[in-house]
Amino acid sequence: MKASPLPPLVSQIHLSFRSGEPIYLQVIAQVKALISSDVLKAGDQLPTVRALAQELRINFNTVARAYRMLDEAGIISTQQGRGTYILDSPLPEKREEFREQALKSLSERYLQDATQLGASPEKIQQVINQSIADWCQSEEN
Repeated sequence: MKASPLPPLVSQIHLSFRSGEPIYLQVIAQVKALISSDVLKAGDQLPTVRALAQELRINFNTVARAYRMLDEAGIISTQQGRGTYILDSPLPEKREEFREQALKSLSERYLQDATQLGASPEKIQQVINQSIADWCQSEEN
């Protein structure tokens, strides 16, 4: 398998230590999102468990657990002495499932952050609706 140079995953993985979602699940969701958006492709080498844990400033065992679960799901393959690689690109339906999971995780983090700011559900919905309208308008121009 080829190893392509990747920018540090720390710049692409954004963890929320305030959310109720365990960190290892956030790592899994974000690796899946990077695969679904073609940032990570089949054959790309991931950092070692220790290197990623150090980059993200999280416990080694947290990354090990995320990698183990990704390996068991057939998304990555860890080869002793060679490294950890992204396996073949997922089927289109899996890719869509990964996107859906990533979007859900992103939405949950936003809602938790907005709630911590003291925003009501109505205000959150108003801001989201306005943001979507603004974005759609900018896409048309």
